Amino acid sequence: MTRIDAKFAALKVEGKKAFVAYIMGGDPDVATSLAVMKGLPEAGVDVIELGMPFTDPMADGPTIQLAGQRALEGGMTMDKVLAMATEFRKGDDRTPIVLMGYYNPIYARGVDRFLAEAQAAGIDGLIVVDLPPEEDSELCLPAQAAGLNFIRLATPTTDDARLPKVLQNTSGFVYYVSITGITGAAAAKAADVAPEVQRIKAQTDLPIIVGFGITTPDNARDIAGIADGCVVGSAIVKDIGAGKPVAEVLANVAALAAGAHSA
Repeated sequence: MTRIDAKFAALKVEGKKAFVAYIMGGDPDVATSLAVMKGLPEAGVDVIELGMPFTDPMADGPTIQLAGQRALEGGMTMDKVLAMATEFRKGDDRTPIVLMGYYNPIYARGVDRFLAEAQAAGIDGLIVVDLPPEEDSELCLPAQAAGLNFIRLATPTTDDARLPKVLQNTSGFVYYVSITGITGAAAAKAADVAPEVQRIKAQTDLPIIVGFGITTPDNARDIAGIADGCVVGSAIVKDIGAGKPVAEVLANVAALAAGAHSA
């Protein structure tokens, strides 16, 4: 059982919805990024998504694209992302960490090396948005063999014919993308998302976490209320990009988490 599995099992017993927060590793610099990351659990974050900056982030809107650029321009590397996780683990051995990004940097590093280093750094799961199920032998299956969850995205265009393929080797949770488009592009609407969540739940026992387009505590409550939890990324990254103090960033995260937990 990974930390992700344990966290969702505990939340289920408590009758609570999950709040997942995304930050870009190294944005705007390692020290600030790490300070935010260390403060996320106390702010109410159940699972941390740590972005691996990449030059061509096809699923991300301008806010997260710019975060990746800031991180890369600041000298962020895969080594430093993994070092962030290692440093975080010195003070927190319970909060799950999911690395989110794209396959190119992993492929360039070598899958076996990457998985060994991720495991050593205390990583619990991966979201690699540009690897479809047809490529499971590349990373998904080796990751699961190494004890990491491989979390797949389902979208509004994942029809009933495609869904079983998407779910086939998914573990940890299913990330449902609430909108057709990129991160931060539009607001998620609970009325639109609810039937899609139920459609997916009919085919899997995994928790369904909804992301993309969630920007306010009320929005987080509404979306978490019709799923097993929600993910917020762009709203947090926008605060970091605006240069807000770490304490203010975390206060806003706490408000979003409280919204999700009130569902």
